[in-house]
Amino acid sequence: MDEPRGLWRYWDLLAIIGLSILLDILIYAFPDSIVRKILGLAFVLFFPGYVFITALFPEKKELDDLERLALSFGLSIAIVPMIGLALNYTSWGIRLTPILVSLTLFNLIFSTIAIYRRKTAIKPWIPWTTLEDMKRELGWESASGLDKALTVVLIIAIVTSVGVLAYVVTHPKPGEAFTEFYILGPNGKASDYPTELLVEENATVIIGIVNHEHRNVTYYVQIWLVNLTWDKGTNTTVIHEMYPMPGWFNVTLHPIPVNIEGNWTPEFEKRYTFRIDRPGKWQLWFLLFKDHQPELPPAPSDGNYAKTDAKNLILKAINGTIQSLKLNIYVHE
Repeated sequence: MDEPRGLWRYWDLLAIIGLSILLDILIYAFPDSIVRKILGLAFVLFFPGYVFITALFPEKKELDDLERLALSFGLSIAIVPMIGLALNYTSWGIRLTPILVSLTLFNLIFSTIAIYRRKTAIKPWIPWTTLEDMKRELGWESASGLDKALTVVLIIAIVTSVGVLAYVVTHPKPGEAFTEFYILGPNGKASDYPTELLVEENATVIIGIVNHEHRNVTYYVQIWLVNLTWDKGTNTTVIHEMYPMPGWFNVTLHPIPVNIEGNWTPEFEKRYTFRIDRPGKWQLWFLLFKDHQPELPPAPSDGNYAKTDAKNLILKAINGTIQSLKLNIYVHE
């Protein structure tokens, strides 16, 4: 078969340049496209090694087709982490855009070098364009039974590896499930919290929740006013007073993905205004429950739950088994 002429001599390298640019467009225009995922696999696992090998060994006699194929995958797996390592020591860091730009430039530069090297080669290697070309390049007809078997095994291994990687990329394991629970000061910042008040003085905080549980969750927020001390003799927490504060609420939130590239945005925030009607050193506890909240014992006549099983909620919050937040507040007369 006649050797390809004109631009057809470089069809593989031009295709890699075009597909690399196409992937850049797909990532920003159609980020959830299945084509993006399939093309992204080739972009990371094949293109860098292929253009590098083609630039290094443009002559047909230097490597056979299977060696080029295997080295393209192997070198891609080596090149991509090295580019990531280099980015890690720059101000850009290992983020989507710097990685995408770096790999695209790598493919463009080495494709251009490979085109020049192939143009000046005596007998350049040009990928087969038909099945007959592939058989002739592999020497299939003259190969021994063992060589044919090894070739088939190698091809199956490569196809299987690519298939497994494609499945892993297109069916990623869900990330860690968690909930963001926070309180902010009245100005929406993590500062200026009301830590000193007068009796019956109004104070405001902002309660925030973000659902990263990968499912819809109904959240219940309880708010308790607690007076407690630490008994050094027994190494235990002693709860003296525990009163439910008005304003308990629940809200159902849809899950949102963790966005490590863009700016953080809140999902649910609620302004909570409260006042404390007695002086002393208090802790205002915000307890968060998912899907359901525990039942409380009957309300004591004086409203103080410290001598009921409800005190275990605060003890569990202190031990970290209940997601919670607290404010230390000193109330003056």
